[in-house]
Amino acid sequence: MIVGVDAGTSGVKAVAFAPDGEVVAVESRSLALAHPGPGQVEQDAETVVAAVEEVLDRLVAGGVRADEVRAAGLTGQGDGLWLLDEQGRPAGPALSWLDGRATPLVDGWMRDGTFEELFRRTGNAAFPGAGAPLLAHLDRGSPETLDRAATAARCKDMIMQRLTGVRATDLSDASNLFTDPRTRTRDADLLRLCGLEHRQGLLPPVSAELPAGEILGGALGGVPLSAGPYDLPACAAGAGVTRPGDGLLIIGTTLACEVVTDHLDLGGEPAGQTLCLPDGWLRAMPAMTGTAALDWLLGLVGARHDELGALLGQSPPGARGVRFLPYLSPSGERAPFVEPAARGRLDGLELAVTKADVVRAGCEGLAFAARHCFEAAGLTGEVAVCGGGTGSEDWLQIFADALGRPLRLARGPEVGARGAALAAARRFGLAVDEAAWTAGTRWYEPRHDLEEHYRRYLDDVRNLRSSL
Repeated sequence: MIVGVDAGTSGVKAVAFAPDGEVVAVESRSLALAHPGPGQVEQDAETVVAAVEEVLDRLVAGGVRADEVRAAGLTGQGDGLWLLDEQGRPAGPALSWLDGRATPLVDGWMRDGTFEELFRRTGNAAFPGAGAPLLAHLDRGSPETLDRAATAARCKDMIMQRLTGVRATDLSDASNLFTDPRTRTRDADLLRLCGLEHRQGLLPPVSAELPAGEILGGALGGVPLSAGPYDLPACAAGAGVTRPGDGLLIIGTTLACEVVTDHLDLGGEPAGQTLCLPDGWLRAMPAMTGTAALDWLLGLVGARHDELGALLGQSPPGARGVRFLPYLSPSGERAPFVEPAARGRLDGLELAVTKADVVRAGCEGLAFAARHCFEAAGLTGEVAVCGGGTGSEDWLQIFADALGRPLRLARGPEVGARGAALAAARRFGLAVDEAAWTAGTRWYEPRHDLEEHYRRYLDDVRNLRSSL
């Protein structure tokens, strides 16, 4: 068997896969976020490590034989800042990618040209929760915090160091932290551009291959473990999105839209991420809110998740003129544009509007946010879909209609963990049938009779966004 571990924002999952890709067992544990101040979002690294160890131990306790596990792969949430000491233990609270404390700094970078230069040289748009702005914010406001640290890590790299002792990162996570995508190496000029050249020692070495080691303890002690890629490219691999032009829609806490490309384009509006793949790049547009925005809307109207299908059936396409902009994150939006001050909006309300209309407007607003992201990312091929939001067939149909393309539902569960397991198989030379592991399970065809209707809807949303 091969085990895949996905350390996400809201929880950790561990999945044991049989050689043919069938799921043998799944274990999970929820994680909490802390909000110590306005716009501040933190996570406890010790709790995250303990959660990983717990789900691995529970796999074995539940019947997975440790001596049958040939390898394990690790992925996790990207961006943010996980400061570690010499032993790989927390040197302070981990700052989440949702954190907004660096917003004034990013605003300054947007005014003085630093923001655009970073994008033109890396293909990555700085946003408040990215590693570079968070490092620069701490260096200017509380340098003693960085002085106590030995490593500025990402989530999966922090876990890797604790489980194996290996201090390293892979190219996917390094892509958004002072790395030139042409040479695939760190660029000291990018550090100087951010005023952080004196902090270069905090950056872990970048491994051309996935960092690898052996788990040092616990129920899977001695099992080879590889770290990476991080969750966006891991999900693409787990969904079988590998051809240039093809895309993946992740309907999760964030609404992540990503397209595989074989050419590097650093033009266009600065937004999103350009992540190095073994062959080519992944152009990612991870919007700041996804299912979190729908959760908020359902709570606003007092509806349950199991009522979503019925509510969508009670409101016609177009939601009787109600429009929703899903910019609910305290740090604004990062794709397909960057604006730390972006905020959400419900438009077109009147007495005749029902809660079903509000919910449909939310689902359609998120679907058109995905369309905007895919247009910016250069989608030309097929689209696969995965994530927690795929539980609603009615919502998936709205996404297909809004995109005007068929959606292929990726093989589940836990597509990110599946991608991490496939990466581990490649890293350690294990033969698997990747096509079988990533075959789709269902298709959703767009309803072409709605094309003109949704074209007008798309124009409405664009105009509303521009007016703000």
